[in-house]
Amino acid sequence: MEILKVEHLSKVYGKDENKVVALDDVSFSVEKGEFVAIMGASGSGKTTLLNTISTIDYVTSGHILVGDKDITELKEDEKADFRKDNLGFIFQDFNLLDTLNIEENIALALIINGEDQNKVDKKVESIALKLGIKDILKKFPYEVSGGQKQRCACARALINNPKIILADEPTGALDSKSSRMLLETMDDMNDKLKATILMVTHDSFSASFCKRVLFLKDGKIFNEIIRGEKTRKEFFNEILDVLTLLGGDVGNVK
Repeated sequence: MEILKVEHLSKVYGKDENKVVALDDVSFSVEKGEFVAIMGASGSGKTTLLNTISTIDYVTSGHILVGDKDITELKEDEKADFRKDNLGFIFQDFNLLDTLNIEENIALALIINGEDQNKVDKKVESIALKLGIKDILKKFPYEVSGGQKQRCACARALINNPKIILADEPTGALDSKSSRMLLETMDDMNDKLKATILMVTHDSFSASFCKRVLFLKDGKIFNEIIRGEKTRKEFFNEILDVLTLLGGDVGNVK
């Protein structure tokens, strides 16, 4: 079942001699329960693609369907509701609020939306149990480890049972140990909780946790590889081979 369908997507900034083509006739789809990486060098269009899917940026032409809804036709006042009801986000710096405890950080979106407190409590407890952070719900972000903060951020992304989770360079500010912990948590979210995840990354180590990798070059899809039955190490090496052809940055096995 297709959760996301991108059809002939183009995004152009500026006009005439100042025109920059960020995305050029991009088409792909993501199935329910997939974990997909988008890779490419700086300026390849990765973040622009994520921003159009999250309705933060407009498309110049083409269509993006999430479920059966064409989000390129949403009015401005409909976009916030669409994001709230359909998308989860994992940010590079987690964006946890130090004045709220872990439970309140996870529940924030539900509370803002006026959801019944009993339902909020049950949802938070359920997702915290699945991610192994139930025992720290009353603690504040400064009282818990980096890995627990990451799991809190993942729980917040999952709390509304979104159709798709968008992650933009989620390991970009992390050391290798924290990166591995976050990626293993995201892998668990995908494998055990059947979360659908689309992750933008320049890092081949991060991408090797995914089931499929799309490579962008100059705003176009350059290549696509599928993990299948390969080990993560074998998939990592295949990613490196494509990045060598692409001329992009490569990461290291961590």
